[in-house]
Amino acid sequence: MSAILKLARNDQGEPEIFRSIQGEGPAIGRPRTFVRLSGCNLHCVWCDTAYTWNWVGTPFAHRDNAKFNLSAEMVSLSVKETAARIRALPSEGVVITGGEPLLQTGAVVELIDTLRLDDHRAWVDIETNGSIVPSQELVDRIDFFVVSPKLAHSGNEAALALKDEALRRFAQMTSASFKFVVKDAADVEAVAALAETYAFAKQRIYIMPEGTTSEALLARGPTLIDAVIAHGFNYSDRLHIHLFGQKRGV
Repeated sequence: MSAILKLARNDQGEPEIFRSIQGEGPAIGRPRTFVRLSGCNLHCVWCDTAYTWNWVGTPFAHRDNAKFNLSAEMVSLSVKETAARIRALPSEGVVITGGEPLLQTGAVVELIDTLRLDDHRAWVDIETNGSIVPSQELVDRIDFFVVSPKLAHSGNEAALALKDEALRRFAQMTSASFKFVVKDAADVEAVAALAETYAFAKQRIYIMPEGTTSEALLARGPTLIDAVIAHGFNYSDRLHIHLFGQKRGV
């Protein structure tokens, strides 16, 4: 029996599975098919996919003061059907994102195995907040992890967002890069402190400005770049925001 995945919905109410370019991190600009899962264990006040977790009746804060109806925003789909929809949108690789995909590790593992029944070379990336230790079964199947630990300005307590065991596990993996959302140069210094604590390789760290409009990104970037260069980190824009604006399915 095929496992069940909980997916986010797009603006048309369909599962949010779409082909686009990767807008962030080490694969920026590359064609990818995205699968957005629903549900998250963290609750960032600036999250641009709050419709995956900020349900009506929950106490979580968000700067937009938006709450979403779980039944309207989440759809359950079998692994078999999810894989079929992914195959209908061929690209260089698949990105499993969220929400937080590691909350559904068992079904994600089955999804990857199903995709590779047709193509054993199928490239699969996963985007995670880095607060959950990945299972060995998942590590064995994922080509690349993009790990995005959340800093204090996200509104999450460090005890929830920065899990020592998980971050040390990702730091050991050559298949992992680290993407940090930052607001100012002080946040870049916080990243540098984390990099020293967990021995993150500088060349695998990407600093990305927080913002959901081109204007905000272009204004914030210049305030960060000196600190990024000084520490030897990489800088990541949010290309999809410039191309499409802030919306689902892009």
